[in-house]
Amino acid sequence: MTFTPSKLLALAGLLTTVPVVVQAQTTRPTNRGKIEEAEIEIVKERVNQLPEATRNFEKIKVEAPAKTGAKVNYTYPDFRLPADLLNPSVRVLTIRQEEPTLQTGNYVKAGVGNYATFLGRLHLHNTRSNSASYGLDLNHLASARGPVDKDNSSQSRTNLDFHGETYSGTTALGGKLEIGRERYNFYGYNRNVTVLPEADNIKQTFTRVGAKVYARNRATDAQFQYDLGVGYRHWNDRFKAKENNIYAELRSAYVLGETSRVTVNGDFSYISFEDSLKYSRPYFQITPAFEANLNRLVVSVGATLGYTGDTIRQAQQLNVYPAIRLAYTVTEDKFVAFAGLGGAIQRVTMYDLTTENPWLAPNQRVSDTRRGPTLYVGFNATPARSLEVNARVTLSNDRTLYFYENAGYIQPGVVGGLYRGDSTKFNLVYDKKATQLFNVHGEIIYNAVEKTRVGLKFDYNGYNVKTLAQPYHRPAFQTVLFATHNLYDKLLLGAELYTYSSSYGTGYDYQSSAVGYRKVARPTDSVVDLNLRADYRIMEKLSIFAMGNNLIGGQYERFLNYPVKGANVLLGATYDF
Repeated sequence: MTFTPSKLLALAGLLTTVPVVVQAQTTRPTNRGKIEEAEIEIVKERVNQLPEATRNFEKIKVEAPAKTGAKVNYTYPDFRLPADLLNPSVRVLTIRQEEPTLQTGNYVKAGVGNYATFLGRLHLHNTRSNSASYGLDLNHLASARGPVDKDNSSQSRTNLDFHGETYSGTTALGGKLEIGRERYNFYGYNRNVTVLPEADNIKQTFTRVGAKVYARNRATDAQFQYDLGVGYRHWNDRFKAKENNIYAELRSAYVLGETSRVTVNGDFSYISFEDSLKYSRPYFQITPAFEANLNRLVVSVGATLGYTGDTIRQAQQLNVYPAIRLAYTVTEDKFVAFAGLGGAIQRVTMYDLTTENPWLAPNQRVSDTRRGPTLYVGFNATPARSLEVNARVTLSNDRTLYFYENAGYIQPGVVGGLYRGDSTKFNLVYDKKATQLFNVHGEIIYNAVEKTRVGLKFDYNGYNVKTLAQPYHRPAFQTVLFATHNLYDKLLLGAELYTYSSSYGTGYDYQSSAVGYRKVARPTDSVVDLNLRADYRIMEKLSIFAMGNNLIGGQYERFLNYPVKGANVLLGATYDF
């Protein structure tokens, strides 16, 4: 079914007027921080979407070098250090639905669950066309109750996304518009009190607006490849803090011959930020490189020049890093080993931080992360049909890498050390010296003709902090075991098992009238989280689904003082039209 712009607006307006009753409410990332494509997340406690986010389990993909005599047509995503490595393992666990069958038309989805949860989604898209692609997604997810004092831990999220793209020859011109509103509560308070706070007094809200226009080359065999985008993102919260970000991105490559090419990648961003203070945060980074295919060996040599206006910890603003990468094909189409030396400045924004952790205290000072020099080695292998094995080891030296510490301090000059703080909020903290990170990432994925998919992904992150007591709220281990099976295109089954190791938050223990309070590092819970899903198509255009999240039922604390929901179930239906 096709639709005109007037129909599109009418349908969007109709859904947005449907009343959804959520009790008055007073954060992750969150996914997202990072956590870039339309998807629905059923969240046990906090949706971060680090941009799916980007999540640290993003697949390592390195294409094998082109065969001798063929045109150069290869890319190496790990040549530029992935953003997820600059922010490893900080997203709050979320439950992500399996991607639905590719839609070229329209559908509406609705579901209800315990914790007074309501899910609604409207997807409108034009039918397949060689001249244009356009549509919208309207998503709403709300829980009127939560794990602590019912409506005191309620939450909701609503997003409206427009996207469109037109094609003219080998050029694609496109644009995106995203509008979102999120509401959370600061429910990490001390519950051993006689009077509980009102939900309206502990609420937090975020407004997010993003717009982007871009142009890219659609011809994969063109001598010049490019992808250029210019955009704007706005963020504000209930405490009148606001962030405006104007940015530009360039990815380009020019083929010099059968076995060589030049690449130039660049990023620019200018942020104006305002809360109790008002300041600006300029940023740019550019990476030119020369790549050559020497039979089985592919060599990339370049440099990264980056600048950030941030001055926290007196970190260097202008940075130059090597950008060197070697890839050797041990066995054609079977095994590729790679190694590299690099570095980068990772842009950090309140827009992204609040998708990871929505309980940040007001008046935070944000700083970009300087990562480098960085050494990485790894391999990509396909030892058998439908089986992929990938691994990477990274050693890096990070400056101004942020951590989440529980808010509070011991007031100096007071007899007994008077504690001042707020257990419901978090501060961004940075090590005064560089943090060394040792990361091991691996994944094993089996994909049988798109019917059965089984995989295991894991990460170990060892942080060597110097002046901080612990790498606050950055767990060392995380894994995900997942499986999906499509039975006769009628029944789709899915399962996910997440594990996170314990990390650390900060608490304050009272010692005595003479000593007062003492700051202590407190471990968070280890996480074991099982999620199951089933979708069944009962008619050509109608299907029903059931999702069970956190079925083991533990109300673990991924962030100290913030237990998540126990077992929760969502039931609903999808109708195509």
